[in-house]
Amino acid sequence: MISEKMVALVKNSSVIRAMFEEGKRLSELYGAENVFDFSLGNPSVEPPEEIKKALTCVINEESPNLVHGYMNNSGYEDVREAVAEHINKEHGTDFHAQNIVMTVGAAGGLNVILKTLLNPGDEVIVFAPFFGEYRNYVSNFDGELVVVSPDTTSFQPNLLEFEQKITAKTKAVIVNTPNNPTGVVYSRQTVEELAAILHKKQRELKTSIYLISDEPYRELAYDGVEVPYLTKYYSNTIVGYSFSKSLSLPGERIGYLAIPGEIDDFENVVQAANVANRILGYVNAPSLIQRAVARCLDAKVSLEHYNRNRELLYHTLADYGYECVKPQGAFYLFVKALEEDDREFAERAKKYNLLIVPGSSFGCPGYCRIAYCVDYAMIERSLPKFKELAEEYK
Repeated sequence: MISEKMVALVKNSSVIRAMFEEGKRLSELYGAENVFDFSLGNPSVEPPEEIKKALTCVINEESPNLVHGYMNNSGYEDVREAVAEHINKEHGTDFHAQNIVMTVGAAGGLNVILKTLLNPGDEVIVFAPFFGEYRNYVSNFDGELVVVSPDTTSFQPNLLEFEQKITAKTKAVIVNTPNNPTGVVYSRQTVEELAAILHKKQRELKTSIYLISDEPYRELAYDGVEVPYLTKYYSNTIVGYSFSKSLSLPGERIGYLAIPGEIDDFENVVQAANVANRILGYVNAPSLIQRAVARCLDAKVSLEHYNRNRELLYHTLADYGYECVKPQGAFYLFVKALEEDDREFAERAKKYNLLIVPGSSFGCPGYCRIAYCVDYAMIERSLPKFKELAEEYK
């Protein structure tokens, strides 16, 4: 018999993944060209050419014992130094190899840092809407997730409620900007106000509160919008990064934690993160892709494809009467459901072979997420179906 904890997790398995599997089933019934799967944030843009060249070079030029061998749990020293120098160049920070822990994607990094920080019963605050797996990552280590309700006028964090929900048990706060599922970027003013609240609460409570910035979409920002780098505003910030979106490598599972030397208890946090990496079973980030991305830190996927999709989908759905949040980053469109029950709305959309994800999965009922990291032609084919769905409600 499986554990009671896993029984509940299996029963409430990811809605996003379930919708993805539903897409495959519908494709077999109606043909892939007639199914419009907007469920999963799976990049449709090819990785930059630099990645393919780097993989070949690593295999052909570097020692097999180095590329395929054991290493420090934090990753290769030279890779971590290259990542640190790249962050310094981009954001004016002062990182070195000892500040970087290479991880198995952002998800692996979040689990490593939560394992490092949490005691049973410690609280982790998130801002709705939030990536639903945060709930599971926190419960993995017997923490308690505290949700700040959404501000559906701007989808910037509800800072008044946030301040009220910080307690002596608050160990960490997770933020995600550009945001999944809204595409909203937290403004510099928001970040400054959030940091001021955290500094104030640390003094009042005489405790350390760590701000964990989950940043897989940092490079996917449109119209020149600024994405503030949070370590510059709050000293107890830890950054979790993934190359899944910036280099279109989600299946390679490669990312890092950036842990500034200024955070409270730095030496112990870094050592504990190394141990967590090992005992959680990752041991270290995949070796070949570590060495490859170190050669491609200045490479980025083209935003032209995503921006074209964004403009077509946003403006057309708005014309059809949908209330949409125009994304500033990432590749998601957050749309108000045309009825109160967003889950029922997503079910009704399936009648038109439209696969979208209910906002309830992100702690924000009444909305749905549309992932537009798909082919432009699929969006064009889907638009009449979105129109028919809207007309059904009229």
